[in-house]
Amino acid sequence: MTPWDKVLPGFLRDMLAVLPPGERGEVEELRLREGFPLSALRAGEEVTHPAWRGRPLTQEDLRRVVETAGGGSVHTILDQLRGGYVTAPGGVRLGLCGEGAVRDGALLSFRRITSLALRVPHRMEGIARPLLPQLDRGEGVPSTLILSPPGLGKTTLLRDLIHCLSSGEGTAPRRVGVADERGELGAGALRYALGPRADVLENCPKAQALMMLLRGMSPQVLAADEITAPEDLRAMETAAGCGVTLLATAHGGSWEELRLRPLYRDLLAAGIFQKLVFISLEGGRRVYTVRDGEVPP
Repeated sequence: MTPWDKVLPGFLRDMLAVLPPGERGEVEELRLREGFPLSALRAGEEVTHPAWRGRPLTQEDLRRVVETAGGGSVHTILDQLRGGYVTAPGGVRLGLCGEGAVRDGALLSFRRITSLALRVPHRMEGIARPLLPQLDRGEGVPSTLILSPPGLGKTTLLRDLIHCLSSGEGTAPRRVGVADERGELGAGALRYALGPRADVLENCPKAQALMMLLRGMSPQVLAADEITAPEDLRAMETAAGCGVTLLATAHGGSWEELRLRPLYRDLLAAGIFQKLVFISLEGGRRVYTVRDGEVPP
């Protein structure tokens, strides 16, 4: 059973079954839009299989996907829906668009869902290993920030880097505390992929989880996905002051893009991260570039 099987209703599983097994394993996202055929992302490119083109998706199709992701009830995932996404069993992330129901400026739910994006977590074993000689110069992996535009595999690389540290593959073994706010790094069976020295705190606000791990689990490394808020930065500054190595991800494809966002300017200026890993897509292949963390003039 794949992670897809747990969150897809039968009609979508049947549609995926037309793909050869090799191609099915390469699917990174499914995109569902009312009135249009199913499409899939492979190596960053969105494509529609010929067998899907005559089957525009309906509002009922999208409703069934959301209901399945919620274990049969949309009400159980209302809190997550208000954030515009749902983390389903197995770490599958379901993004939503449509007509929001708003009260006092806050999103309560969706009156109508018109687009869905299902991103399945992939275990791409070994992708972090070639980077370790550039990161670990004999003193262990330093605090490292992974950066890329959305959808290029920041979480996948972070997961494998955690595995390397937790398992002692290519570097000295370390205890790794994982703040998994959205259940995408180590939810369910994904936890085993993080290795024997990883401790995962799921579905807890990232900043709070980092502090709980620091106080309760004596980690040597703290890892978190997607730094997006000032409180995340403050928690990381606190942890860095306690001598803990930090691993994190953030959206950004270049120095210029990072400079446009005050949070990331502050993050880099704080000097927390000694190494940065930029992910780019070249010729359909992901390229990983390691740089020192000093902010260029």
